[in-house]
Parts: sequence; C-alpha cells; structure tokens
Amino acid sequence: MTEISERIVLEALGQIVDPARGTDIVSAGMVKGLSVEGDTVRFIIEGDSWRGAALEPLRRAAEEAVAALPGVRHVAAILTAPARDDASARSRSAAPPELGPGRARHPGLTPGGLADVRHIIAIGSGKGGVGKSSVTANLAAALALAGWQVGVLDADLYGPSQPRMLGVAGQPTTLDGKTMKPLVNHGIRLMSLGLMTDEDEAVIWRGPMLLNAMRQLLHQVAWGRLDCLLVDLPPGTGDIQLTLSREAGLGGAVIVSTPQDIALLDARKAITMFEKLEVPVLGLIENMAWFTCDGCGRRHLLFGEGGVAAEAARRKLPLLGALPFENALREGADSGVPLVLSAPSSEAAKGFRAIAAALMDTLERGAARP
Repeated sequence: MTEISERIVLEALGQIVDPARGTDIVSAGMVKGLSVEGDTVRFIIEGDSWRGAALEPLRRAAEEAVAALPGVRHVAAILTAPARDDASARSRSAAPPELGPGRARHPGLTPGGLADVRHIIAIGSGKGGVGKSSVTANLAAALALAGWQVGVLDADLYGPSQPRMLGVAGQPTTLDGKTMKPLVNHGIRLMSLGLMTDEDEAVIWRGPMLLNAMRQLLHQVAWGRLDCLLVDLPPGTGDIQLTLSREAGLGGAVIVSTPQDIALLDARKAITMFEKLEVPVLGLIENMAWFTCDGCGRRHLLFGEGGVAAEAARRKLPLLGALPFENALREGADSGVPLVLSAPSSEAAKGFRAIAAALMDTLERGAARP
C-alpha cells in the first residue's frame, strides 16, 4: 500500500491556484488543519469572508487533487470563511438571501437548506449514556408513522450513531457539487458525519474543523419539505450546542435523562443552557425508567424512581413520557430497525407513540417555530 504523507498532500495542493490571489493555496496560507490518518486525508481551506460560496470550486479542485493521489481512499475538505472586521471586507460583502425568521447566516454557506423545515427540535441530555440517540431514532420513527415528514440531523460528530440505528449506509450524493442529499430509510431522512467516515474510524478534529463540518451539515443539505427535523445532540453544553442554537433557528428542545441523580445533574445543565440561549424546552423524557422481568413479571427500578418527573414539576415543564428499558430496544438499535417498527406492541413502542403525539400537539399549538 502506498504510504501517504503530509508532504505529498501539500505538494498536490500546491498545484491548486487561487485565481483571486494569483498564487497556490498552500503558499497563500489557505490550507489549515491538515490531517493524514492511513488512507484518509482531512483539511480546511480558509478564505476571505467576502468571497463566500465563490470559494467552493477551489475546495472541489483541492479535494479532487488529493483524492487522485495513490493510496488515498477518503478526503474531507472543509471550506471556512471566517468573518473579518475590516471595512474593506464589509464593503465587498453582498447582502445574503433571507433565511427565514430566527435563522442565522454564516459566510460561504448555501442558505435555504432549512427553509422548508417547519419545526427544528434538539434532542439533548447534557450527558452520554442515557439513551438519547435511541430516543431520537424511535421518536423520528413514531412521528413518521403518525404521518409527518421527518428528518434526523446527527450532530454527535465524535460519536455518530444514527446511521446504524436507522439502518442507513452509503455516502450522500451532491445535487450541485456543494449541496448534499440526505439518505432515507423507514421514511426518515438522515444526514450524519457517520455516512462519510468508516464506522470504526475516530474523528480527531479540533474545534474549527468540527464547527465548520457542523455548519455544512446544517446549511448545505437539501432537506426538502419536512414537518420536523430532530437534531441528535452530543453530550455536554459546548460549541456544537451553541452553534446549533444560534444558526439552526431551533424551535425547541427535548431533554432526555434517566431518573438517576447523577444523570439529572447534567440534564439540569442542558436545560439551563437552552434557557440562556432562549430556546424553549418543550418537555422532559424519562428513559430507562423501569425494567419488567420476564420471569417474575415485576417492574424493577434500575436507576431510582421519578427523578425526571420531579425535575419537570420543579421547573414547571411538561413530562412528555416515561420509557422502560427493553431488550428489543437494544436489538432494534443494533439492527437498524427502530423498536417502534420492529416491536410495535411493546410497552416502549407505545410510550414513544404517546410522546410523539404529545410533541406534535405542542408544536401544532405553536409552542415552537411559527
């Protein structure tokens, strides 16, 4: 196998000339964050904010040049155009198209990807390991069963699990060289960084690359008409959450937690974050609330009792529902068929359908996006 080095990649990129500068993109200092891992190459092309989407042909040319190198199988070239404060850049900046109420803009990104989405709802927890992603996948399936057009944006860039949970494989295609088309399964449209990387490949990116990848997933995906786009958030209250809240025009957030006190500590932080960002919290979901034993038929409280319900009452927020732990939920996540579809008569499936109905009612009554 041909060994790929940063030097070889930079030599290839050095053949790409930026016509606006009259020099190659390496000499111009436009190539940032170059990373070579086995047969995968990642890098950022950083340009002037006033040039915006005009930099896209340059990004494509650079990506193609690297993809043509022997031994390279995967290339991720992210375009970023950081805002400048100088007056000359501002004077050259054309007025961007309107993105609709509550939408933020980012230079260099194609607007309108979210223009036909009625409700954009974040599913968060503040903590990993509470089943947030499986709740997202099953809630999406329940909404689709109820007749809504649904999409899922997998914003957990370090640990994207939605492709596996929704049984989606393959890489997204582009409509015009820059706008990606989501993949579809179970009537659910999905976009995830996991569709563009190997399942066992670690994403080792610093903040700027991560945030620009997130912005491209937000603004450069042709979602089409959707009643609801569910955003599966990563754990924590960091840059990804802040970027989504500012740029996605979130209509609301749903918080998932187990009843356990240690999980509720982080759930409270997530609630506080959304309150500070003026994103309405539409309700809480108590996950893994109980387990029913096959042998004795009794309910066992694995993580305590009623913690999420008590927190919802304390904050005067709706408790959207409580969900049991079922083996079929794990099996569905592993097989790519949400439990709502694979075991529709199960307790958990009934719970998801009830939560979906409550969420639809809340959204239709106008608690979120107009």
